[in-house]
Amino acid sequence: MPSKKKSFFQSLEEEILSLLKKQEKPLFLREIYHLLHIPSEKRNQVRSVIKNLLESGKIIQLKRRKYGFPEDFPIYQGKLRVHPDGFGFVETEDGRTVFIPPRKIKNALNGDVVLVRIEKITPKGPEGSIIKVLERKRKNIVGYLVKRKKHFFVEPEDPRFPFEIYIPKKKLHGAKKDHLVVTKIIQNISEFGLPVGEIIKDLGDPQKLETHAWAVVYTYDLPHLWSQKVQRELIRIPDEVKSEDKQGRVDLTQIPLVTIDGENARDFDDAICVKKTKKGYKLWVAIADVSYYVLKNTFLDREAYLRGTSVYFPNMVIPMFPEKLSNHLCSLNPKVERLAITVEIDFTKEGEIINTKFYETVIKSHARLTYTEVKKMIVDKEKEVIEKYKDLYPMLEEAAELAVILREKRLKRGSLDFDLPEPEVIINMKGEVENIIKRERNLAHMLIEDFMITANEAVAEYLTKKGYPFLYRIHENPDPNKFKQLSEIFLAYGIDINHPEELTPQFFQELIAKFSGKPYAYLFNTLLLRSLKQAKYSPENLGHFGLASSCYCHFTSPIRRYPDLVVHRTLKRALRNRKPPYKEEELEVMGKFLSERERIAEEAERDVLKRFQAFFMKDKIGEIFHGIITGITAFGFFVDLEEYLVTGVVRLIDIKDDYYNLDEKGIALVGKNTGRIFRLGQKVKVRVKEVDLKRFYINFEVLE
Repeated sequence: MPSKKKSFFQSLEEEILSLLKKQEKPLFLREIYHLLHIPSEKRNQVRSVIKNLLESGKIIQLKRRKYGFPEDFPIYQGKLRVHPDGFGFVETEDGRTVFIPPRKIKNALNGDVVLVRIEKITPKGPEGSIIKVLERKRKNIVGYLVKRKKHFFVEPEDPRFPFEIYIPKKKLHGAKKDHLVVTKIIQNISEFGLPVGEIIKDLGDPQKLETHAWAVVYTYDLPHLWSQKVQRELIRIPDEVKSEDKQGRVDLTQIPLVTIDGENARDFDDAICVKKTKKGYKLWVAIADVSYYVLKNTFLDREAYLRGTSVYFPNMVIPMFPEKLSNHLCSLNPKVERLAITVEIDFTKEGEIINTKFYETVIKSHARLTYTEVKKMIVDKEKEVIEKYKDLYPMLEEAAELAVILREKRLKRGSLDFDLPEPEVIINMKGEVENIIKRERNLAHMLIEDFMITANEAVAEYLTKKGYPFLYRIHENPDPNKFKQLSEIFLAYGIDINHPEELTPQFFQELIAKFSGKPYAYLFNTLLLRSLKQAKYSPENLGHFGLASSCYCHFTSPIRRYPDLVVHRTLKRALRNRKPPYKEEELEVMGKFLSERERIAEEAERDVLKRFQAFFMKDKIGEIFHGIITGITAFGFFVDLEEYLVTGVVRLIDIKDDYYNLDEKGIALVGKNTGRIFRLGQKVKVRVKEVDLKRFYINFEVLE
């Protein structure tokens, strides 16, 4: 009996496929019934066969329940980005961008990996619909737990989630009403026509900053817990450097190496020392030897790889390694012995490299210095601080001399320095945002920057010459078309740019110098930076455009960046002339994954900043500030304040004097009747109109 049933279904399947092939076009269900002469009592079986054909991918369903062959309609895999207004774009693996109208997104969510079918080509590009969600990228949905009558719902924070989630009482797990919560979808549809969810974490009171920091951790699914397997491995790692760990290492404990970091830094992975020689200078850069304790493919190693990088928020850190390593055994704390890999470089007086050596060492940091203290000694010549570090002061002066020489050489070759302000969030003792200021960048910061770049290049060049595969830090050349659009914006400001056929770092550097000191410097530097590609990790050396470096890698931060650990392991094998630890194909996969982890960390850090900015501005409603227009859209313009490093928006609906249109270059809003213009780079005076602490919008109204 079962075989009869099977043969009937098989023959029906073959008939349907044969019909679709013969007709050479998609067919409605009613057309299939009609053309195959299916009586009404057998139509259930046809529907069952069609369901099986859809699930097996032999046919696809088009709009209005038409059925056809998938090969007749191109299907691509890609990542979905949903706009708050409901439409979306799929960025496919071969570089296409497919527009998806709201109704064709179906049950896919922002960030999902999907299959998209292109259904038509419009003047603006391909348009299609989502046919399958391959991978749910968002495991967690963060939102507000609300109660309506007797029922509970979660209102997602992210406006790109177009629906609420129904939470049955037994799935509340003690979460409190009006708190920020983390939920996961357990069923696609409920009696309310909404997905059904379960609360997996009550994050707490949304009026607290800490709640929002944790909301970001769960929104971006940042790994933050240590498994029992990781903790068991940690127990086997010693608390301090043991005598047997030092065997075969060069003892540099007498060399006056120092760490220089920010006031709030807790992990110190690099120490430096400079000494004047007859020929010029000798530089030591000692980097914590994390790879000695974290062996490849251990649970600690796998967990660090999944994290990819430490993530830094103003009020907390999600570290790549547990505290025992990141803040203790692998942190170059002062006055204690630590294992390191040291780069020793000899320079001429002009900063030319004479000789480079790499070796495993035992070091002892002679002091934990801050950027501020070094600046006070080297730049401000403050006697009190010089007296405090009198034994180290002569070394620091020589270090500053060498750093200036190296920076000049680097800038000469075309290395870019946009010097754009970075926000620093000041949190007070009560855990509130006290201020958002420009992060200071002085000679001490540049000194460390220059020595780290030099060490990174030295390691990359050595491994390249040895022919060992490893992860380069690459920054590809800019897209000429993108720059062409940018030069049209400059032209609108009366700046005519004759750019060369090949865009070089030197050309960009000349532009930065041209804008320097001008009122629009901040805007144009921002636009220039946006026109560049993003740096990433790859086993293929494509050079680093921004640093004007032909051979570059990340080596100096193995506590907080996994690619640095990869380079450390490779360098150690190369020094012993042993087999490379990684194959090129393996590194290809790792490079893509670790570049993506870096992007996610950056997005999470930006999200936290946006929230903290809103909290900072919430009690400034009605106050007046000066700012500069840094972005123009069809709905309004973005303003960066001068007084604080805060960005807000002026919406067109709040400008009542006229109807404004976006100009064809997308750089100005022009009043239809008054001719009044709001243009990129324009200075404006604004008043804080409202601050939305649920969506983190800061709305300004423009003053005359």
